[in-house]
Amino acid sequence: MHGGGLSGWLLVALCAATGVYCLLRMRACDGAERQAAGGEAVMGFGMAAMALPAAVLTPPGWSWAVYAAVFGGTALFALAGTARGFLVDQAGPGRRGGHRPDHLHHLVGSLAMFYMALAMATPAGEGVRAAQGAHGGHAAGVVGGIPVLTGGLLLYYVVYVLRSGARLVPVPAPAPVPAGGAGMTAGGPGAGWATRPELTLVCRLSMALAMVAMLVTL
Repeated sequence: MHGGGLSGWLLVALCAATGVYCLLRMRACDGAERQAAGGEAVMGFGMAAMALPAAVLTPPGWSWAVYAAVFGGTALFALAGTARGFLVDQAGPGRRGGHRPDHLHHLVGSLAMFYMALAMATPAGEGVRAAQGAHGGHAAGVVGGIPVLTGGLLLYYVVYVLRSGARLVPVPAPAPVPAGGAGMTAGGPGAGWATRPELTLVCRLSMALAMVAMLVTL
């Protein structure tokens, strides 16, 4: 985090762009989807702030405690949403608002951000920041987190990136539906580009890639 040079600015631009898209998606959605978009927007902008090059911004030590508090709150919010989804599923399978895989993904993402902020707030994290500042954003040989936990999160996000990338591979289009037949979604053509599922998947894939980059530098 807070790397240097072109790679740092690319990471900032990627995270900020995903945050802006999530804000636009919030305006076009409601209910659980709106809450998910809001959480992803917070994560996107938070990651952009944490990735600013050290030459441009050297944050004070207490800023990492603020990051930890913010993402600790989002993790609790995501945990409540996940638990609520499981309860809905228990009350009746298929009911609206039940558990979905992206609920758990949001929880993992919030916990990962909380972990990284907490790791950078420790004395070991201060060593990482000092090494990054002294070597242009590279801290080889300096570890700011728990290696096993960092490795587990890296594995999770690498698998997520590969699976999401595979889902974006074009598939043969289905046969056209005759005029007046079934198949049109409730939102119809006017639902807006912000709610297109492939763009949402690209947004989450971009944040997963950024998470991999940040975990590698931890």
